[in-house]
Amino acid sequence: MLGLNVTKYEKQVEAIYPQTLFTGQQLVWLPECASTNTEAHNLAVQNRATDGCCVITDKQTAGRGQRGNQWEAAPGENLTLSVIWHPSFLPAADQFQLSQVVALAVHDWGSALLGADPALRVKWPNDIFFGQQKLGGILIENTLNGSKIQYSIVGIGLNINQREFGVSTATSLTCLTGRAYSLPTIVARLLECLERRYLQLRAGRVGALRADYLRVLYRYQEEHSYEIEGRRVTGQIVGVDEHGRLAVAIGGHLRHFDLKEIKYVH
Repeated sequence: MLGLNVTKYEKQVEAIYPQTLFTGQQLVWLPECASTNTEAHNLAVQNRATDGCCVITDKQTAGRGQRGNQWEAAPGENLTLSVIWHPSFLPAADQFQLSQVVALAVHDWGSALLGADPALRVKWPNDIFFGQQKLGGILIENTLNGSKIQYSIVGIGLNINQREFGVSTATSLTCLTGRAYSLPTIVARLLECLERRYLQLRAGRVGALRADYLRVLYRYQEEHSYEIEGRRVTGQIVGVDEHGRLAVAIGGHLRHFDLKEIKYVH
């Protein structure tokens, strides 16, 4: 374990033993850091991280989210971690499959805590929503070596015990259930979910992963409003292509969108 000082949480983290082959078997605890993704990247560059190394912090001061947004979480109340994987088996062109794996793993984890509630969904590409509120976010940063992925940094932020948020569109496990959670206890469960889904991908079960992803996809096969190039339209999400683009049927035509090309309208 690496750290700046000993805290109560750190002592608990040292007792985490996820039932995994490699994911989370190396745990790096930092009481505070700017970004667990940045710390994980530094460890990978320095060859100090094994495959599956997990960097976890109690306080992240400059977390990053999708679209360049900043991820904010109250210190000591939520889960903020990054996992380093070396998916050398996966071509760079297929990296969205890794996004599906991580999103499904977090959904599996959430379902175990919240039950099989249909309100728990993956919002494309890989945010975790309960109803219309965000429970967590995922940011995967891949370093490529030619046509292969050299290593992947899987950043995950999940709202656990935080009760108050600056925006109405955020929620937490505690807000949903009224219970308080032991962060170290649920870290191990998350790492186990991540490895199970990752091993599915490594075994080539791409079709099953894709079907599971669509099954839990937010707004899948439903009519909703979206904003495209400043114009509001009505469309139906019908899938995600092999490049990770969202497939939406609009006015009888099928269109595909990258992350910044379409905006959800509520």
